[in-house]
Amino acid sequence: MRRHLPAVLATATSLTLLAAGQVASAADLSSGSSLPRLSSGSSLPGTTAPDLSESFVVTEHGSFNEGWAMSFLPGTHYLAVTERAGAIRLYDTETDEVTEVTGVPEVYDVGKAGLFDLIPGPTFDTDGTVYLSWARPHAQGSQGVVATARLDTQTASLSDVDVIWEQAPSTGDGHFSLRLLIQGDHLFVTSGERQKGAPAQSMATNLGKILRLTLDGEPAEGNPWYDRGGVAAEFYSMGHRNILGIAEGPGGSVWASEMGPRGGDELNLIEPGGNYGWPKVSMGDNYDGTPIPDHAAGDGFRAPKAYWDPSISPANLAIYQGTLFPGWQGSALLGGLSGQTLVRVPIAGEDTGTPESWDAGARIREVEVAPDGAVWILEDGADGRLRELRPQ
Repeated sequence: MRRHLPAVLATATSLTLLAAGQVASAADLSSGSSLPRLSSGSSLPGTTAPDLSESFVVTEHGSFNEGWAMSFLPGTHYLAVTERAGAIRLYDTETDEVTEVTGVPEVYDVGKAGLFDLIPGPTFDTDGTVYLSWARPHAQGSQGVVATARLDTQTASLSDVDVIWEQAPSTGDGHFSLRLLIQGDHLFVTSGERQKGAPAQSMATNLGKILRLTLDGEPAEGNPWYDRGGVAAEFYSMGHRNILGIAEGPGGSVWASEMGPRGGDELNLIEPGGNYGWPKVSMGDNYDGTPIPDHAAGDGFRAPKAYWDPSISPANLAIYQGTLFPGWQGSALLGGLSGQTLVRVPIAGEDTGTPESWDAGARIREVEVAPDGAVWILEDGADGRLRELRPQ
């Protein structure tokens, strides 16, 4: 779908057209500056987003059924792909063969529940350790969990599955999030608010939070609320809605992409102890059209570094660190579900620059950077294509 929308920056009280390239950081909000508001289509007024095929060499590598996440496995030529209904498949990048992995735990795949993320652990090269997340059956409906396991690519089998973390409480079938990031000795877990709103501001539940754990799933020492004990000891940041992307940025920073309500999708720089405002504030509105207060100076909440209105429904987030696209170094790459786009947002320190968008012609669920620097994207839904992007 092509869109013809201007890129504008917004304050809490007005919308102002700005010249291409002009950017305001969230830190400027306290002095009255505006937040970078990005359109769901082109990044420049008077233009439309070009098709992927107009800008890249695009190679298709088959399709998957409701693919959700993918990871290149170090020391191998395999790409691990999760499918929401409960399958893990190994795609051989040398032969194009696809093998289903055995030993996958039982998955609850009702509503937005299912099998979610899979990432290699720091010792994958030697012992095959992976981290994975999924929704499992629970008396209250379903429960999001994170586990470690051993993935043997030679036998395409998963073993020694050990649940190390649980969402609490368990309720509903939506907004699980459950994206994973390993940074040094820490495991970051994004935990959605399960479409309940209020838990994101509660210290009694780990819903609506980004958590920082040890690699064994325990609260990490030095966390902002570690001394409070209980689930609060896990919290790294709070006030989140549905965080479907998390990645390490330049200088070890942590960035996350978050689906807003109607409008207000966010790109956030995650800082320890930060409260990002949901459901108290948002740059979007409720689905029934009722307003939500915008981020405003002095409201006590961390504003996004950039936001989208209309929505693009950002799925996974990758930070480009490859060599094939040297001008992209350190940029955020996001897939748009409702926006059906691939989006690049330059990052410079704590600020974001003028974005680029490409029309993907389909809902993009996942974006990953291959070891050689190529960008791979995975479409959402049945028969979602796996595509590789290289410079022309």
